[in-house]
Amino acid sequence: MGKVTKSFVALLLISSLLLAPYLSISEATDNSVPIVSGLSWTFYKTSCPKLESIIRTQLKKVFDNDIGQAAGLLRLHFHDCFVQGCDGSVLLDGSASGPGEQQAPPNLSLRAKAFEIINDLRNRVEKACGRVVSCSDIVALAARDSVHLSGGPDYGIPLGRRDGLTFATVNATLQNLPPPFANATTILSMLATKNFDPTDVVALSGGHTIGISHCTSFITRFYPTQDPTMDKTFANNLKVICPTVNSTNTTVMDIRSPNKFDNKYYVDLMNRQGLFTSDQDLYTDSRTRGIVTSFAINETLFFEKFVVSMIKMGQLSVLTGNNGEIRANCSVRNADNKSYLASVVEELPVEEAWSDL
Repeated sequence: MGKVTKSFVALLLISSLLLAPYLSISEATDNSVPIVSGLSWTFYKTSCPKLESIIRTQLKKVFDNDIGQAAGLLRLHFHDCFVQGCDGSVLLDGSASGPGEQQAPPNLSLRAKAFEIINDLRNRVEKACGRVVSCSDIVALAARDSVHLSGGPDYGIPLGRRDGLTFATVNATLQNLPPPFANATTILSMLATKNFDPTDVVALSGGHTIGISHCTSFITRFYPTQDPTMDKTFANNLKVICPTVNSTNTTVMDIRSPNKFDNKYYVDLMNRQGLFTSDQDLYTDSRTRGIVTSFAINETLFFEKFVVSMIKMGQLSVLTGNNGEIRANCSVRNADNKSYLASVVEELPVEEAWSDL
């Protein structure tokens, strides 16, 4: 695949110093991201003090058996927050009113196991604390632990999200999730509507340092003709994995350390070994090239900025206070959950049972 020469590394170090005024470690370590009203760093301190321990302990067991699930859970959080905000709407099954977000093309490849893991975590948390923790908070915590337990930074996140009562339409889902064939201009524009700047965009894209992708997401980069921005050896190796246009095979998104959350994704981009157009164009485009370079040579900087951007993303259009609900089943809103309604009726005094439902 070729290695970066020592002289090139020296050049990168110089360029990173020139970029210091634009993107510094002190900036990345500044976790003073405004916290949405209703969220708190200690939201469950009294109502569910063992919440984070319960989730991390179980996920460690899951990842010891299959580290690939970490990427699935991280992606689930992204796909939830980018569409209608971090309200757990991606977890909802479709209904008679129409297909849910899971049926939208970008979500068809979400791991079924990820949904199972979230429901299992919800059950474990409810057993320990009662029904006080939302599914959307569990998704956020699972994503954070997926990053840390696969080698990335550990960090706190504000909690107190409530679960949404509706899911987004298929069209709304498509409009809010950048496709893998999008260029930097499209991605920067889409994420700017969510108040993300270029540094946020590049940092969040670093989530592709773990996980896999289906051939159909990048096949057009070498069929029928090869994308000139793609390293030839890298392309030839991909052609072996994806021998036809209709190949259903998968490959890792980071060829250097596919199961470790690190900064090697950015090294891939500098070597023209980014899997998606949306990845590689971050290095091709002058607006983001310097940020990619900085992260490629400074993992600490990447980690610190990734944390800031994740905390920002995790607060997109959240529901708090009396808005939304705390679902009894993450895939069904409470109004449609017969077992939940039955349990509520049983718990209410006879004279209140009908008036409160």
